[in-house]
Amino acid sequence: MAHQFSVVSLFAMTGLGGDPANLRVSDAEREHVVSLLNKATGRGLLDLDEFTTRTDLALAARTRGELNWVLIDLPGLVRTAAPESGERLELREAGSAITRRGAWAVPKVLVLHPKHRTVRVDFTEARIDHRVVRIELHGGATQVRLWLPEGATIDIDGLWTKRKPAQVRDRGGFVGSGGTPHFVLAGRAANGMVSVLPPPVRS
Repeated sequence: MAHQFSVVSLFAMTGLGGDPANLRVSDAEREHVVSLLNKATGRGLLDLDEFTTRTDLALAARTRGELNWVLIDLPGLVRTAAPESGERLELREAGSAITRRGAWAVPKVLVLHPKHRTVRVDFTEARIDHRVVRIELHGGATQVRLWLPEGATIDIDGLWTKRKPAQVRDRGGFVGSGGTPHFVLAGRAANGMVSVLPPPVRS
């Protein structure tokens, strides 16, 4: 029989106090846990209803304790630390669209695995410690929107689409080289469209 969970009962079990379980979690940690739930479902540890319920709880979690309880009865999966953001980060569409914005740490390699929903990645307020950032896109018929900071450039030669040249809308004159930071966009977009956009107007 499938386990029955609710946000209140599950989060109540975590308790409060001065331990690491009460540390706040980032979007990267939430999505990392969703990827672990995906693996558990593929191994037959969860059915689709359980996967959906736990994914909703993971995306709503605020602390590491809340995330750990989503994985507590899954062997070997109680781990909520996000992958090191300095080198490589993989983001998958699982229950929600891939979105990054605000003051997030940009890795050297960002790998995006969209399915059907629009991808939104805003680099304009992010911390970028690398001269070159590689973006690998592995998706089909989807829209990808990338907001780049002023002075940045992007190389799109490694992006494969069914149409040539690649289906990239450059809204800010970013396609080229020599900028800081410099982005390298590669991978497969198939029928998708990539929009490269200037910093959004903020009120």
